[in-house]
Amino acid sequence: MASTQFPVFTVGHSNHSPDRFMRLLIQHGIEGVVDVRSSPYSRYARQFNKEALEQALSCLPNGPIDYIYLGAELGGRPSDISCYDADGRVSYERLADTDYFDIGLRRIMYGADERRTALMCTEKEPLACHRALLIAKALVERGVEVEHMHADGSLENHHATMDRLINIFKLPHNGDLFRSRDEVIADAVARQSRKMAYVAEERAPYHGIRQTAY
Repeated sequence: MASTQFPVFTVGHSNHSPDRFMRLLIQHGIEGVVDVRSSPYSRYARQFNKEALEQALSCLPNGPIDYIYLGAELGGRPSDISCYDADGRVSYERLADTDYFDIGLRRIMYGADERRTALMCTEKEPLACHRALLIAKALVERGVEVEHMHADGSLENHHATMDRLINIFKLPHNGDLFRSRDEVIADAVARQSRKMAYVAEERAPYHGIRQTAY
C-alpha cells in the first residue's frame, strides 16, 4: 500500500478569524495549505478568499505557509457533468473515478512526502464536507494517514471520524452477519454523501478540466 512521510491534515476555515485560523495551522506545524474548494471565495468570510488567504499565509512572522489551489481537481462541485446524477447531485463515486481527481490525489501524496500539508475547505465539521467523505476516504484507501483538525485545535484520525459516522446511523461497528466493517463504513459514507453532496440547479456544459495556475 502507498504511504507518505507525513499524515495529510484537513481543516475547515468556517467563521474563524484570520488570526485563529493561522494559529491552528501553526499549532500543527502545517507547511502547506491545499485549497480544495471548487470556488475559492466566500461571501460570508472574505478573509478566506483566495488572494486574501494566499497573502496572509505568505506574511506569517514565523515564516510563510505555501498556498496551493487544487479545486479544479479535488473540489466538490465539479464542472464535469458526468459526475452528477439524474437529480443534479454530485456523485462522489463518479468523481473519485475521474483522471483529474486521481491527479489531485497524487499531488497531495507527493506533497505529504515532503511536508506537513493541510487540505482546506469551508465546513467546520469534516463529516459535513467532501474533504472527509471523498478526499480523505480516497487517501486512506491508498494507505495515507489522515488527521482532521477541529476548531478547538484537537485532531481526529479519519478512522475515529468514521466511527462517529457509524454512530450517527446506528450501524454495527464491526459489521454483522452480512457485511464487514468496511462495507458498513461504505454504507455510512454513501448515506452521508447523499445528504451533503452539492446539488446543482443548472450546470454549464463541460469542456474539459479547468486549467489552474499553481
